[in-house]
Amino acid sequence: MYQIALLFMNFMLFSLFGYIAEMTMCIIVDHKITNRGFLCGPIIPIYGVGSLFLTFLLEPFKSNPFIIFFFGIIITTTLEYITSYLLEKIFHNRWWDYSSNSFNINGRICLLNSSLFGIGSLAIIYLANPIFRDFLEQMNHVALIICAIILFIIFTFDVIYSCVVAYNLRNQIIIFSELKNEKLARLPGMLERMIKKRVKQIKRYPNRLLKAFPYLQKSNEKEFAIIKKIQETKKTKLKSKKKKKSRKK
Repeated sequence: MYQIALLFMNFMLFSLFGYIAEMTMCIIVDHKITNRGFLCGPIIPIYGVGSLFLTFLLEPFKSNPFIIFFFGIIITTTLEYITSYLLEKIFHNRWWDYSSNSFNINGRICLLNSSLFGIGSLAIIYLANPIFRDFLEQMNHVALIICAIILFIIFTFDVIYSCVVAYNLRNQIIIFSELKNEKLARLPGMLERMIKKRVKQIKRYPNRLLKAFPYLQKSNEKEFAIIKKIQETKKTKLKSKKKKKSRKK
C-alpha cells in the first residue's frame, strides 16, 4: 500500500511541476496567467506520466546527461503524440496544433517543444527527482498514505468532471458542424427551428477549457459562433422573463 501511495504522490508532484512549468511559459510568452491543464486542478497528468516513465527508464543512466537528454526527447515526444491522437479520437477535437512551427509531425509534435522536453528531462532526473524523493521519504508512512487517498479522490472527481465537460463540448461541436453543412442551413428560419429542436438541452461549457486550448476554438470558429449566438439568446430570454416577473410583483 505504501509503495502505491508513494508512486501516486510522485505522479501528483510531477504533474504539479508540469503545471507550474506551463504557467511560467504562458507568463513569459503571453504575459498573462492561464490554466493550461485539461483538468480544473493545478496539475497536468501528462507530465506526471511522462516523468514516471523518465524516472523508471532513465534513472539507471543518470551518469550520462546526453542519454538523459536524447532519450528524454524520444520518450516525452512519443507520449505527447499519442496523447494528442487519443484526445482527438475520443473528443472529436484537435486540442493543439504545431503546424505553424518548423519541423513538426502532423501538427502534433514539433522540434522546439521536443527540445524543451529534453531540457525538462534533465531537470526531472537531476533536480526534481532528488527533491521529491527526500520530501516524500521524510513523511510519516501513514500520513503519506492518507494524503495519497485524499488526493486520489479529488483527482478522480476532477477527471470525471473534466471529461464530462469535454465530451459535452465535443457533442456541441458535432451538432453545429452537421447543421452548418446542411442545405437547409441557408434558410435562417428553418435553421433557427432546427437548432431549437436539436439543442434544447444544450449546456454551457467553462471558458477555461478554451483558454487552456485556444486552437480548439480557432479550428471550430463557425460552430462556436453559432453556440455563442444561442447562449446570448438564452441570456436575453432569461432577462426578459425576470423583468416580466418583477413587473407582476
